[in-house]
Amino acid sequence: MDFGVSEKTVGVECGVFGMYDLSGGDVASTIYYGLYALQHRGQESAGIAVTNTFNGKNQVFAHKDLGRVNEVFNENNLSTLHGNLGVGHVRYSTAGASTRENSQPLVLNYIKGTLMLAHNGNLVNAPQLRRELAMGGAIFQTTIDTETIAYHIARERIKSRSVESATVRALEKVLGSYSFVVASPRKLIGARDPWGFRPLVIGKLENAYIITSETCALETINAEFIRDVLPGEVVTILPDGTIESNMDLALEDEETARCIFEYIYFCRPDTNFDGMSVTKSRILAGKLLAQTCPVAADLVAGVPESGNMAAVGFSMQSDIPYGIAFTKNTYVGRTFIKPRQSSRVKSVKVKLSALRDMVDGKRVVIIDDSIVRGTTSDQIITMLREAGAREVHMRVSSPPFYHPCYFGIDIPKEDQLIANGRTVDEICKLIGADSLGYLPIECLPKLSGGLPICDACFSGKYPIDPPVEDIRGEHDD
Repeated sequence: MDFGVSEKTVGVECGVFGMYDLSGGDVASTIYYGLYALQHRGQESAGIAVTNTFNGKNQVFAHKDLGRVNEVFNENNLSTLHGNLGVGHVRYSTAGASTRENSQPLVLNYIKGTLMLAHNGNLVNAPQLRRELAMGGAIFQTTIDTETIAYHIARERIKSRSVESATVRALEKVLGSYSFVVASPRKLIGARDPWGFRPLVIGKLENAYIITSETCALETINAEFIRDVLPGEVVTILPDGTIESNMDLALEDEETARCIFEYIYFCRPDTNFDGMSVTKSRILAGKLLAQTCPVAADLVAGVPESGNMAAVGFSMQSDIPYGIAFTKNTYVGRTFIKPRQSSRVKSVKVKLSALRDMVDGKRVVIIDDSIVRGTTSDQIITMLREAGAREVHMRVSSPPFYHPCYFGIDIPKEDQLIANGRTVDEICKLIGADSLGYLPIECLPKLSGGLPICDACFSGKYPIDPPVEDIRGEHDD
């Protein structure tokens, strides 16, 4: 997307990681490495909360702050997090300001003990639920909808036989996208919304169980992949290692709606999302793009890192040589994480430089996963021309954005999208390309292996009615 460079205001939402060591070993250091593997899903804040299920004290040790995982944690603060049950979180704010108070996990102390909760997604009805709780006397410490879920679970737990049944009853009230992990004093729970917008998987490492956002986090810690959490499923890891499943919230399979951008951009390339290899999905997108938007050129290159796999597929299908057109400063954070447009625009040349020896005198096809506002595309094309490219043709492995997202991705309102009210030829002129081609929308279901998807940001066909109140607030500028 132009995300990978400067315009990435389409947020990578969040990543969650929960772990329960049934043998009693400390889990904080493993959660740390799991969050490191999920860093691509958010770089504004990170946190870990843990408890010991064996001493009966229900004491929670937690540390969280603004910044990336390696900035928030060090040997000293990790060494204070003693516990065999815990949850971790990396955040990109799509609703709620980027402050330390809004970082996760949230820790809630209530009459039944403690809850530690980390959430990925957005609730469409969060403002209504929040007002309902406030009218009942609830005092909020954050502005994020995760706290709303935590409060409802706590309230339902008082009148439920178990925390898992309380979780199901609480989730019956919420509407929107969520993949989250919650730890009670002696259980680890994972839940995925009925539409399955975001990924969530279960893994096992020796005598410990993990519930996390992506399979790449399991690979990082050498854990065994057990299975995906299904759309609408609430899973509970019990102290004896039993995995209980509740499907009361599930919809019919054809009603599910996985976010297509998990395949196109958000997931790490070495992740499998509901059985589909993300790498294979992106290579397929490139092949389909070459079939539907062919062009004569000397070199195919991707915008790092998000366009690389699609560029490989385009090269394979078109027989145009694949090459590297940019060098990337790997010590600069992914600039789409910077939530203000002024910050994003300044970051392009700090992050990328065009390789003159690769592009000088050549007709170059540059592949990106999307164009949002167009500012990054404009600058990328300018860099290539300044490096001597004779022609620059842009190909995009997704359709044009026409509509905002309300389910955990910070795609802005229509009037901020470059495709709004413009033809492809007009966009091409604006960004300064010799030609421009997008992946046709009818190709998208192939990228998920035929599983039902949400493509509302392209089609306007939302699986859930958009909210009356825009919950994405701060990113509208």
